[in-house]
Amino acid sequence: MTLFVRFAPSPTGYLHVGNVRTALVNWLFVRKAGGRFMLRLDDTDTERSRVEFAAAIEEDLRWLGVSWDEFAKQSDRFDSYEAAKAELVAAGRLYPCYETQEELDIRRKLQAGRGLPPIYDRAALKVTDADIARFEKEGRKPHYRFLLEDKPITWHDLVRGEVKFQGAHVSDPVLIREDGVPLYTLASVVDDGEMGITHIIRGEDHVSNTAVQVQIFEALGYDVPVFGHLALLKTKDGELSKRVGGNDIRSLRDEGFEPMAVNSLLAKMGTSDAIEPFADMKALVESFDIAKFGRATAIYDVHDLERLNEKLLAHMPYEAVKPRLEALEFAQVDEAFWNFVRGNLKKLRDIGDWWAIVHGHVKPPAATDREFLDKAAQLLPPEPWSTDTWGQWTNAIKQATGRKGKDLFHPLRLAITGREDGPELKALLGLLGYTNVLTRLKAA
Repeated sequence: MTLFVRFAPSPTGYLHVGNVRTALVNWLFVRKAGGRFMLRLDDTDTERSRVEFAAAIEEDLRWLGVSWDEFAKQSDRFDSYEAAKAELVAAGRLYPCYETQEELDIRRKLQAGRGLPPIYDRAALKVTDADIARFEKEGRKPHYRFLLEDKPITWHDLVRGEVKFQGAHVSDPVLIREDGVPLYTLASVVDDGEMGITHIIRGEDHVSNTAVQVQIFEALGYDVPVFGHLALLKTKDGELSKRVGGNDIRSLRDEGFEPMAVNSLLAKMGTSDAIEPFADMKALVESFDIAKFGRATAIYDVHDLERLNEKLLAHMPYEAVKPRLEALEFAQVDEAFWNFVRGNLKKLRDIGDWWAIVHGHVKPPAATDREFLDKAAQLLPPEPWSTDTWGQWTNAIKQATGRKGKDLFHPLRLAITGREDGPELKALLGLLGYTNVLTRLKAA
């Protein structure tokens, strides 16, 4: 059997790292098995879905290297949902309900007051034709609920193991809104069933959805897919959300993170594997194993992403980065320069700081410590230099002047780079060379 999975985001905002982790796990899982991956937009909510968000989803996935074999939009499939609705109504599994939201809220409060679970009492099954006529005269339109059977609902979850629900302990879910729009619970089953999706991997917040969808699959005569429910990601500050900025893929891309840094982190969070940088998707696919995911909540920390990003850049070969340097208008960066600075970059665009300091004009600081800089110039070691030269030089200055810490390093940085901050001088010194450093010290 060829495995077939799908990622079905709603185009109501930009993808955040939690969404992308689900997409990535599905993609790695099916690529490891040689199967197919579908991108399917859950855009039935026409009020909140936006064309620009749909385009952004595709763009962000392509940037990450997550490709799809098939594409679909739920907004193109309303005829299929209507046919499923008619089939379920005819089978007595879908029934109209005329209660208002206010009436349902009151009923739930009464149940809570009596210590009862908030399960729908199926009052709609007892209404008469006269009641329905009165409701429709009042202008009410029905929503439709799925009649769950009172029997065990079980499945073997790829992450959680054996999962069991009892149909009588679950409330009949609403499948069709008052305006006739099908909800996710029905639409996704119809899509998955008709399209032949074999495995559904999604967040653990969908476990209760799965419990009712298993019976919907069966009622419509579809094969029930294999399910896997991943523990959700959280930040130190709480839940991930489309409404909270900074954790969306677009922002991370704009900040200069490498796509493989994002992939390397998200693919291993919540697993027993160490989090380490992967240079390409092929290596990530080879290392993937769904059985390694645990049930504990994983904490997403952007500092982990920053460390992976630095490690990736430090080992990135010049031929891989050359086209991107040209796009950043740094075509003049040659292989020797790249190999020297790549171990000191946090983001690729930081190379501009190095280039400007090494090859640009440095304006001497307005106020300088002339006597200190004269002594530093006298103690500047002759070439050849190594990565140890900076430490040897500053130790000699420290012994001669008694200075240390900021009083030692700050005036040297200002004189050599003209900046309060910037790249590590330990690495920068070798790029500048003896003559350049001495000239800048004397100019200051």
